[in-house]
Amino acid sequence: MFEHIDFNYLLATYGYLAIFIGCLLEGETILILGGMAAHQHVLKLLPVIGYASLAGMLGDQLLFWAGRYFGARIMPRLHKQQATIDRVTQLVNQHPTVSIFSVRFLYGMRLVGPMVIGACKVSPLKFTCINLLGAVTWATLFASGGYWAGEFLEGVLGDLKPYRLPIVLCVIALTLVLAVVRHYRTKSRAGVKSL
Repeated sequence: MFEHIDFNYLLATYGYLAIFIGCLLEGETILILGGMAAHQHVLKLLPVIGYASLAGMLGDQLLFWAGRYFGARIMPRLHKQQATIDRVTQLVNQHPTVSIFSVRFLYGMRLVGPMVIGACKVSPLKFTCINLLGAVTWATLFASGGYWAGEFLEGVLGDLKPYRLPIVLCVIALTLVLAVVRHYRTKSRAGVKSL
């Protein structure tokens, strides 16, 4: 079934769009794969970083404004995320600049964090400037990580063309496994705290 798929064509045609949409939603997995595709000369590294930065920033800006205008109504509905909301609120109150920059790097805070920052009434200009810097740093780190992972795998496996689809599937599977492990660890910690 998969042997008839022209993976190079799909990457070259839809790669930047996939990176933009993936990074608008969450991003790390698609960004690592984008960096690997850049290493293989299917995509270019700077546009991968550019699209990822733009999407990451845009997603956070939308969440920030949602928190700023609707935070009082949204936050009570996120009671399952209350521990995360409390951590981000404390971080914003103590170190607003650091919290804006680092929230995208902290697992479990990527989606809730910008909303909480918006609800804390941080200046929109300050958020936009620091969010842009954070998005570019984030995109550069993960895309470069994917690029160097491609370099490493090429050193181990040789020509990666026959392995592209298995590599993509392995990265996705690994990401899902890590997400499930983190989810259950967070749940078990929450269960222990409630005892």
